[in-house]
Amino acid sequence: MITLSDIQSALGRIRSSIYLSPCARSETFSESTGNQVYLKLDNLQRTGSFKERGALNKLLQLGPEERARGVIAASAGNHAQGVAYHAGKLGIRAQICMPLTTPLIKVSATRGYGADVVLHGANYDEAFEESVRRSQAEQLTFVHAFDDDAVIAGQGTIGLELLEQHPDVEAVVVPIGGGGLIGGIACALKESTSESKRRIKVFGVEPTRLPSMKVAVAEGKPVTLKAASTIADGIAVRRAGDRTLPLVQKYVDDIVTVEEEEIANAILLLLEREKTLAEGAGAAALAALVNRKLPFTGKKVAVLVCGGNIDVTLLSRIIERGLVKDGRLVRLRVHLPDYPGALNRLTSILAEHRANIVETDYDRAYHGVGLGETAIEITMETRGPEHIAEIISALGAAGYTQERVL
Repeated sequence: MITLSDIQSALGRIRSSIYLSPCARSETFSESTGNQVYLKLDNLQRTGSFKERGALNKLLQLGPEERARGVIAASAGNHAQGVAYHAGKLGIRAQICMPLTTPLIKVSATRGYGADVVLHGANYDEAFEESVRRSQAEQLTFVHAFDDDAVIAGQGTIGLELLEQHPDVEAVVVPIGGGGLIGGIACALKESTSESKRRIKVFGVEPTRLPSMKVAVAEGKPVTLKAASTIADGIAVRRAGDRTLPLVQKYVDDIVTVEEEEIANAILLLLEREKTLAEGAGAAALAALVNRKLPFTGKKVAVLVCGGNIDVTLLSRIIERGLVKDGRLVRLRVHLPDYPGALNRLTSILAEHRANIVETDYDRAYHGVGLGETAIEITMETRGPEHIAEIISALGAAGYTQERVL
């Protein structure tokens, strides 16, 4: 198990090559949650994620022969880019095994940093197995994404930075995938010399669909969960690490889970209110805070925004889902007579109540539509839930039969 000394040594080793990410107060989230909220923006690292901290710490400890042979890693995104970028800077040959389903933008970014990308397997597990096989066959040093002491210590440097930036922080909220990030941060915070710093609470956040660390803590050992998809793909880990679990058991106060819609809404909030782009994993910690999943108020809280690498098409879908969750995008199915002018009357009511129509779709055969009638599905931008209720009330008063399409 790593120690505070390991993390301090890691910080000294990587500090000159890693961006000291800001941890600024968020007035928006402080007001909405009743806490003093500070966002630690490690999504601003060169590769868009905290992952390069651990990767660099591992690479800097390789011997001359290991550097000469090269390294290999398995990843579908952030870890791949962190290893590739710093290996390239150090003149170390790097291979990265990525699943065949990896988005092209991530493959291109990894290659752009100088790594040899090997596309293999239908999922991360198959890519991981191939990377282990190649590591043994070609005598390459394997750089694990989280279950490696040097990697964990590197990620833990965020904890030391937090104490430098906000010595009086009372709680820290961290996303959990395999556990390397929260394990390192929690160790750094809880093992600091000051008694007051030992009282800092550390909370982990996982997607409800893949709570591998929460299950591991409950069972007392890592458990392999069934595969599941989540927009927080950066923390979609089916099995907690053997090295990270003891750190979580010792130092982490509690683990909570968040739903897909909550994560989507947190991405949208960060984009709109803080002008910060976060991927699903990067927004998970904030999702827990704004949805009241954490047992505190009135505290000085640091929230990790740990990654910002998100595919733009996925971002578009997430924004749309977030707008729906926030009540600013709604779809109603309205039954109306099928004669000239009927649509004009309907849209006049919507215009009167300042709803902005973005999409319509007619249907004369389904949804119980009678002869001489039509059903129209209207997608509208609104100001929020109260505005939606106002629109529905106005349509009902005008005699329209309608229902909300979810």
